[in-house]
Amino acid sequence: MSRGEPEQSVNFVTCHDGFTLNDLVSYNQKHNEENGEQNRDGLDDNQSWNCGAEGPVDDPGVEALRCRQIRNFLVLNLLSIGTPMLLTGDDLRRSQRGNNNAYCQDNEISWLDWDLLKRHSNIHRFVKMMIAFRARRDVVIEDPRLTLNELLKEARLQWHGVALNHPDWSEESHSIALSVASLRARFTIHVMLNAYWERLTFALPIAGESGNRRWRRWIDTSLPCPDDICTWKDATGVTGTVYPVEPRSLAVLLETAQ
Repeated sequence: MSRGEPEQSVNFVTCHDGFTLNDLVSYNQKHNEENGEQNRDGLDDNQSWNCGAEGPVDDPGVEALRCRQIRNFLVLNLLSIGTPMLLTGDDLRRSQRGNNNAYCQDNEISWLDWDLLKRHSNIHRFVKMMIAFRARRDVVIEDPRLTLNELLKEARLQWHGVALNHPDWSEESHSIALSVASLRARFTIHVMLNAYWERLTFALPIAGESGNRRWRRWIDTSLPCPDDICTWKDATGVTGTVYPVEPRSLAVLLETAQ
């Protein structure tokens, strides 16, 4: 059986089985007691982290970190080549109270509370803006018939670490960066990921083939709403040759032809 190309993939972080995206960053263990099987059902390996406290908390620091982690996952999913899949309610931080096998719960555990739309409007806004970018066609100046997947397949890609052209692929690595240039270099996106618990400063490539452009900040998941993401036309200019990325966050810069 041959392996498919990246653009043929379906990408997701969470799905109907397992934790919701909110619970993925809110629970270290499953909590399936209400299923009536002494918490023996459902997977034990959830690849989750509660960000310092199990379940709902009033700690603003923990809540801010959880929101940051959720935005990190959303960016990685929605910018990846292939077809993204989002679990219903993940854009509203829907929770199943740590239950990762809630098929048998026809109640508040598995229902979608639409009041979450007001409570977590910042995450909903973030998802809408990410999807709006993915649906854009005006950025594909070379050929408006190209889909985003086709564009990314043909785009020029360079991998970096905190230093240019030096990605760290080791198991201990907590950071990676990449630059993706469109077919005729009319625009470039530079992505920097910091999974470390301290700030990391990333070197920036020269903006434009001859340095005649400048980088602008499109996404920075460490910033509160509405500065965490903006439209391309509202992106803030970045000065200097480096960009500091806060702990457990990512940033996406862009440079475009005027």
